[in-house]
Amino acid sequence: MTRTRGRAAALGVLVAVLGQLAVLVALGLLVTHPPGHWWDPGENGPVALLAAHRTPALTTVSAWLSALAFTPAVVAVTAAAAALLLLRHRWRAAVLLAGAVALQAALFVTAAHLVDRARPDVVRLDGALPTSSFPSGHVGAATALYGGLGLLALHLLRGRRRVLPVLLCALAWTVPLLVAASRLYRGMHHPTDVAAGLLNGAAALWVVAHALPARERRTPVAAAVPLPAALVHNPVAVDDALLERLTAVLAAHGHGPVRRLAGDAEDCGRAAAARALADGARLVAACGGDGTVTACAETLAGTGATLLVVPCGTGNLLARNLGLPTDPEAALAAALTGRTRRIDLMRVEGDGLPARAAATMVGMGLDAAVMADTGRALKRRLGWPAYLVAAARHLLDRRFPLTVTVDGAPPVHRQVRTAIVGNVGTLQGGVRLLPDAAPDDGLLDLVLVQPHGPRGWWRTLLALLTGTRRPGPDAPLEHFRGRRIELAADRAHPRECDGDPVDEGRTLTLTARPDALLVRVPATPRDARPGPGEPGEPAGPTEAVGAGREAA
Repeated sequence: MTRTRGRAAALGVLVAVLGQLAVLVALGLLVTHPPGHWWDPGENGPVALLAAHRTPALTTVSAWLSALAFTPAVVAVTAAAAALLLLRHRWRAAVLLAGAVALQAALFVTAAHLVDRARPDVVRLDGALPTSSFPSGHVGAATALYGGLGLLALHLLRGRRRVLPVLLCALAWTVPLLVAASRLYRGMHHPTDVAAGLLNGAAALWVVAHALPARERRTPVAAAVPLPAALVHNPVAVDDALLERLTAVLAAHGHGPVRRLAGDAEDCGRAAAARALADGARLVAACGGDGTVTACAETLAGTGATLLVVPCGTGNLLARNLGLPTDPEAALAAALTGRTRRIDLMRVEGDGLPARAAATMVGMGLDAAVMADTGRALKRRLGWPAYLVAAARHLLDRRFPLTVTVDGAPPVHRQVRTAIVGNVGTLQGGVRLLPDAAPDDGLLDLVLVQPHGPRGWWRTLLALLTGTRRPGPDAPLEHFRGRRIELAADRAHPRECDGDPVDEGRTLTLTARPDALLVRVPATPRDARPGPGEPGEPAGPTEAVGAGREAA
């Protein structure tokens, strides 16, 4: 059955390629040999007009633009881009780019030979080329290469702010249009030649995107073989009644019998998660606050087992940032019927702090003092607003000197109230403390909170609500991004890791651990399409790439 489907897919690709060639050749012959001489196939007028108005500056610019699509440049850029994508394990993206460039080149050479159209009758700035005028090889290569890069930017950067990927895509697609203009200006092609080049490059992208095999998807939960599951719970946050209801949710989705393991207060559940793995569990539900979730995440990282986040704590930041409901039973059900996503973790180190993992945010200064000063009884009574009570007591805490080093760059010296490094960006109430943070981008985001007096706190709140950002020591909020962030203070200050206070210290070193953990998140409408890179990852904007088969 699989072999039959493979043959059918290969036949479909062959038909598409031959169809593209047939259309290209037919258009070329229609332009050069119009039936009944209905139009003049010369098209020399527009090219002659451009040739008559050449200037030294425009000639230089056109040479640069044409150079972007000369064969050596196209080969070099394609090879470099494909190599970078392969290093990032984006093999579908690399094949899409290299395949589209190669396909348009093969069709261009074949069509140019069959149509054999003479070049415009003007002074040509690039001299005699070995191929005919129809279609434009430069424009076709530019469309496949730079247009492909634009579509990949639109797809691969979908987790960032919407403006960036759209802007990069628009800039990339401008390149083929500028190359087309330069080829007309230099007298190398007729208008229909460059139009056919655009068509050839775009069609090559479409054909290769649809030719790529789809990544195997998990079967729907109802039809899948049930995976061994375990419930690791914080006995303080999860009572027996809730534990029974969560067990019933797992059983209703075909996972049973369920091993229930209580986490220890000393390790937040690490040993319990390790026992669950040793017993063969492939799904581990972490039922507690962010401390329990992080303990389980650290144990499961790199094992192939999948984490189910069941929010039963005060902050529940990871659950919020993964789009899970705040109700424990609803969150577990949403995860079980959802999809698998691969996310990053952070490695946390510091003076007097053994290396450990973090999944959400790590801080030094005011935020850590607030965490330490918020009593368990108050959190149980008020929930996350209990932190606001403690925060009010620390708003007048003095700023302290902090040295920040990002990815080995020259250190930055600031006076701050607090420094927070995040793998995610959204706080309770939907507040975006780290607007660019995404749990699967391989980067860490740092915000320095550095207000000056009461008025400074007002400016900080305003910047937080409006998203206004500017660099420098006078900014109320200053943001940095990198794979490794080092914080060094003048003396020991409170520190926290995923909402749990840890020993005071002078330093914190945070290192990104890309793609370290498999988690289950709610399904989205896009999950009907095959996903990129990670198991069960949803497809990107397939309307842009032409297929959800490309690797993210």
